Amino acid sequence: MLDDPFAQDLIHTTFVVLDLETTGGSPHDGDGITEVGAVKVRGGEELGRFATLVNPGHPIPPFITVLTGITTAMVTPAPKIEAVLPGLLEFLRDAVVVAHNAPYDVGFLKAACARHGYTWPNPRVLDTAALARRVLIRDEVPNRKLGTLAAYLRTEHQPNHRAFDDALATVDVLHALIGRLGSFKVRTLGDAIEFTKAVTPTQRAKRGLADGLPHAPGVYIFRAADNRALYVGTSGDIATRVRTYFTAAEKRARMSEMIHIAERVEAVVCAHALEAQVRELRLIAAHAPPYNRRSKFPERAWWVRLTDEPFPRLSVVREPGGGRASLGPFAGRQAAQAAVDACHEALPLRQCTAKLSARKPSATCALAELGRCPAPCELRVDPDEYATLAADPFATSVTGDPGPVVDRLMARLKVLADAQRFEEAAALRGRLAAFLRAVIRMQRLSAVTRIDELVAARRDAKGGWEIAIVRHGRLAAAITAPVGTHPRISLETARLTAETVRPAAAGPIPCATAEETERILDWLERPETRLVEVSADWASPIGGAARLKPLLARLDAASTTRIVNESP
Repeated sequence: MLDDPFAQDLIHTTFVVLDLETTGGSPHDGDGITEVGAVKVRGGEELGRFATLVNPGHPIPPFITVLTGITTAMVTPAPKIEAVLPGLLEFLRDAVVVAHNAPYDVGFLKAACARHGYTWPNPRVLDTAALARRVLIRDEVPNRKLGTLAAYLRTEHQPNHRAFDDALATVDVLHALIGRLGSFKVRTLGDAIEFTKAVTPTQRAKRGLADGLPHAPGVYIFRAADNRALYVGTSGDIATRVRTYFTAAEKRARMSEMIHIAERVEAVVCAHALEAQVRELRLIAAHAPPYNRRSKFPERAWWVRLTDEPFPRLSVVREPGGGRASLGPFAGRQAAQAAVDACHEALPLRQCTAKLSARKPSATCALAELGRCPAPCELRVDPDEYATLAADPFATSVTGDPGPVVDRLMARLKVLADAQRFEEAAALRGRLAAFLRAVIRMQRLSAVTRIDELVAARRDAKGGWEIAIVRHGRLAAAITAPVGTHPRISLETARLTAETVRPAAAGPIPCATAEETERILDWLERPETRLVEVSADWASPIGGAARLKPLLARLDAASTTRIVNESP
């Protein structure tokens, strides 16, 4: 072999094309291999074959048997993977390993070697799926599945989810793809491996955009020729992070498109990571960059508001103010409506939208006739009685203890579960989770937004102090006190330029977006963060929603596993 195997021409390179069948577990376990198939080729000529069933040590799941045709009875007399590995590793010696979606197959073999005491030879690996992504365009094939490629390239062998047959099909696909590499001026093994992760010409041409950027925490903004913000990101090292957009590490198609448009990168250096995160959120909200998927349009949040009228009802609105109590913010109307439905399930709130008079009766609706509404339309209750029955419990659950509402919903959930009405129970569980999640979130936000000023600090990696001044849940100033400087001096310096934040008239998050306040709370709640000064008590109701976090976790888990929780 050549001193530099990467310089070897592809036609003289020995490949071992392999495929595994497994029971569907994680590659990191090294367990669950049921079949190994491998073919050794060079210059288009077959040199050898390796094929065996493998006993995974446990029954094969039925869905795997349906997919592959391999049964537990077939693998019971087969050798276990520890007996197969010596021969397989010898077969792989001095060859380039080829597989379709290679990280999966190679991951299983590496884990199996580690588990059973064999040294993984760390061969060079070529992934035909990655190669196909570079060689074939989307107009030619809709995806890069082995079956799709084999059909499109009209290979002699077709995959059928058996290891050896799939390995033969992968050989044919490899040869067909190599036949197309000449037009890309890819002729050596090194060229082919790099080609699978190659930097696009656009990325290569735009590398200079990272020149001169600071090695400091902060925000970076990709801008177009007309100065439009295309993408906003944050990093602890702006220069290093931006350079990754021009390397093979950046594989996101939308980022490649963004880089093609970008003409310059602007950096905003920040005192520390918290300030960078907050500035990122504010810049995204202000500019709505087309290539950012998250944190755009915070003004599109939804709220559930108790209307301000003699017989109030729940209304899904854009603004929290103007009512007796508000719950939110919700990311979407659907989540807000789910919380409303949960409240209607637990409280006798009227659901009609008509304006009702406290003195003049109106026409009744079906809910009143069914006894699911106290019928304020017919004046069966006066405003005070209605408030006691329906409106006040909602307001209390939002700002204080949601327990009574939750208890009623949990009791209803148990009735549905006992009656085996599981679909209804699942729907109710989702509504309860939406309500509880919103209440927990809002009370957490409200606790800090009530505080006029809060100062906190934490040690940085260099031994200095990261300091933040928070006013009504909004980051008003940030500074870092370097080693050798008294933190109090830096704090007073930051105060001189800190933003003046005045509490708004309405809403639990009056001065910042919910996401900004939550980022601040995450930073404040870290064990290493110290509270320096607080202008008022930072506290939550003793019987508040926070105590129900374990219940919310159980509801979310039940939603994932489709198991109904029957008790709080």
